[in-house]
Parts: sequence; C-alpha cells; structure tokens
Amino acid sequence: MTSAMDFHTARQQMVDQQVRTWEVLNPVILAALASVPREQFVPTAFRSSAFADSAIPLPGGQSMLAPKLVGRLLQAVQVRPGDHVLDVGSGSGYFAACLSALGARVTSLECNPELARFATSNLHNTGTGGVQVLTADATTWEAPEQYDAIILNASLPEYDTRYQYWLKPGGRLCLVVGNAEPMSALLITRSGPNAWTTTTLFETWIDPMTHAHRPSPFVF
Repeated sequence: MTSAMDFHTARQQMVDQQVRTWEVLNPVILAALASVPREQFVPTAFRSSAFADSAIPLPGGQSMLAPKLVGRLLQAVQVRPGDHVLDVGSGSGYFAACLSALGARVTSLECNPELARFATSNLHNTGTGGVQVLTADATTWEAPEQYDAIILNASLPEYDTRYQYWLKPGGRLCLVVGNAEPMSALLITRSGPNAWTTTTLFETWIDPMTHAHRPSPFVF
C-alpha cells in the first residue's frame, strides 16, 4: 500500500520532472501543484498512475489534463489571491483545487452530473474551500457576473466570443482552440469595454467541449 509520504514524494517528482521541464517556473504555481493531492482527484482505479505524464480517463468520455498542461495554463492565466475565477469543465475537481490553492474563489461548471458529483465529493474530501461546483452546460449558461479569469478545461473546435464577454476589464481567458491536432492554447485579455488582445501560447491537444459548436465540413 502506498503511504502518504510516497504520495508527497511522487507529487514533488511530478513537479520537478514534468511541470518544470515544460517551462513552468513560477514558484507559486509549482508550490500549488506540489500541495494539491492529485491522487485524491483521480478515479480509484487510476490512483497508482495519478502522477503520470498523461491524461487520465474520467466518466463521460472526458479526461484529466496532464500535470504539465495544468501548470502551463495556470501560469498563463496569472491568477491572483482573491480573484473570482470561472473554471469551465470541472472534471474531477483537480483544476479547481489548484485554483483554490492559489487563493482564488472558484465557480466551476460541469455539464455531466456524474462528474459534477465526483468533483464535489473530491473537493469536500480534501477540505478544499472556496469552490462552488454547478451542474451546467457552459455553451448555454448565462454568466450572472464577470470574472477576473476564466479557464476552459476542454477545447473549442472554433473560437466562441461568448466567453470573452464574461471577463472583467483586465480579465484573462485561457483556452485551447482547434478542430484537429495540433490545437492552439490562447490567452485572451480584456483590454477595454470592447477590446481584447490575443496571445498564442503553445500547441497541444485536449478533449473537445461537450456540445461546443463545430465548424461546418467543407462540401465539394
């Protein structure tokens, strides 16, 4: 049986050998990833591979992002203590727990009721505070307020402007866009009431968002 000390060591190795090597060097991000018990957010059958450099399957055909990708997205979105962050795609609740560890207040959306319950249970069992999980479909949900930061944990086949309007002035939106591999990770910053800037971060691939609009196929 793996001891708590083994898990602590495995988390630190994950940070040093995977996350750091993918250009995640912010010490606050690294400390958060080392502190959140990732092994308690994976399905029981995958607990022994919780720290692997790969996505981990979740119910509903979804998967947890690889640790290095979590770190890269967290570093890009620059969450500050006290920020209200919208986490789209709760999954297992791990990303929301990392945001909480950074001092954020988190609203997390999950359209799959089974996953919403799983995330809520994991957050409760790990004593993670400041996170509200809502069973809701982000593609039809109407945001009741604007957010300091928004992160989409599933890809969009094509960019959807609805999310950028949910940002406060100065707010940051981090997401992955693409209809095939490779996809592009983007950072959208709201620079004014009707102005946004876009920065292309890196290439990757993650699961598409459930119910996201897909571009029409070409007809010849």
